[in-house]
Amino acid sequence: MEVASPSKTRVAAISVVASASMAAAKFIVGIAIGSLALISEAVHSSIDLVATIITWAVVRVSDKPADAEHHYGHGKLESLSALGVIAMLYVLAGGIVVEAFGRLREGVAPASVSALPFAVLLLDIAVNLWRARALHKAARETQSQALEADALHFASDVLGSVAVIIGLALFAFGFPWGDAAAAIAIAVMIALLGLRLARSTLETLLDRAPDGVPEAADAAIRAVSGVLDIERLRVRMVGPTYFIDAIVKVPRTYSIDRIETIKQNAHAAVSKALGSADLIFTAVPVARDNESVRERIMVIARNRGLAIHHVTVHDLGERLTVSIDLEVDGAMALDAAHAITQQLEQAIRDDFGPDVEVDTHIEPLEPELPHGVDAAESQIARITAALARLAADNGAVHDVHNVRVRDTADGQIVNFHCRTSPSMSVSDAHNHVDEVERNLRREFPEVKRVISHAEPAL
Repeated sequence: MEVASPSKTRVAAISVVASASMAAAKFIVGIAIGSLALISEAVHSSIDLVATIITWAVVRVSDKPADAEHHYGHGKLESLSALGVIAMLYVLAGGIVVEAFGRLREGVAPASVSALPFAVLLLDIAVNLWRARALHKAARETQSQALEADALHFASDVLGSVAVIIGLALFAFGFPWGDAAAAIAIAVMIALLGLRLARSTLETLLDRAPDGVPEAADAAIRAVSGVLDIERLRVRMVGPTYFIDAIVKVPRTYSIDRIETIKQNAHAAVSKALGSADLIFTAVPVARDNESVRERIMVIARNRGLAIHHVTVHDLGERLTVSIDLEVDGAMALDAAHAITQQLEQAIRDDFGPDVEVDTHIEPLEPELPHGVDAAESQIARITAALARLAADNGAVHDVHNVRVRDTADGQIVNFHCRTSPSMSVSDAHNHVDEVERNLRREFPEVKRVISHAEPAL
């Protein structure tokens, strides 16, 4: 099981030690000089200590990975922790206001003023400024709401210490009400800061989309090659992780492997744009505007689990004519195979209209792993010589090489490479090589199939 981010845990742990040390120092000095303001500030620091311990415990749990009961991880604990710290801030602000009005009404002031409380308070300010800065930096880097709440709390501590210093200074100059007035101002600042953090935390708990994140995720996904459009995109944040749910349109002519590559590229693009992100990518196959008739027919066959090839389409003006080679199990009964062709042809008419003319040629499907062995050397030599002679007779095909002949249960299979003119069109090259193949099969009836590979002449 993963543990919390080391930086989050380290900053929170140091904060616990600092809170305990400063709270003890202010208690001791406050009691020594009889300063109620300093003792109140010590109580404030004690509350900080409790809040910091909560934060330290929460960040150790919130980074744990998802499990069988928490499918989105434990990041929401940070939001709940932040709400708890915010509540403590408001309790503190209320206590400061009540104490301040009590002092204004009763005229309570410190028993004595010396340099010691000022020194302790200045040290407290320095420590809290360092803690607030370190916590804020760690919160920004790890997207931790718990650390952000703790940083805000310690920033308010600085204001509280400043208020005590101002109050003691005003008392020293003969203004006994100064401490209470400054405390009220600080309580208002604490309340405003808490309100801002409360709004952010509640938005996270209510799954409000973070500002700018949907736009960034949308742009990152659209930039991935193969993405046609985004039908819907939803974003929510749990702890430091953005959970993104996207329904994306992709070409229906793409293979499953290619769509999976699009998914992986989209996840990488979103992670690069946002950092910690978990993308749920739902691909919706759709027809492109420039999808060809042949591609549409291939999709129809593929959706029915049929193997077709040699698809030819002619436009006769008022109607289309389609010819297809369909491969089925060679052992299948003809009536069953014919039923399959009828279903395929009807599916094509449903897509293109009832006037489309469809003809299907049925072929036996090649076995996946037919058994074969290399033919005798003498047979290979005879076929090689025949191919060289037939190529020479053709005139456009030459340099027959890499000839292979295999014996199978259904007959011999011949593979060979040859060369033609580099500027020759594919259609012309195919026709010339096909002529060589046909002539070879006429000369060697035992040859079941000839597979050629035409290369440009060197």
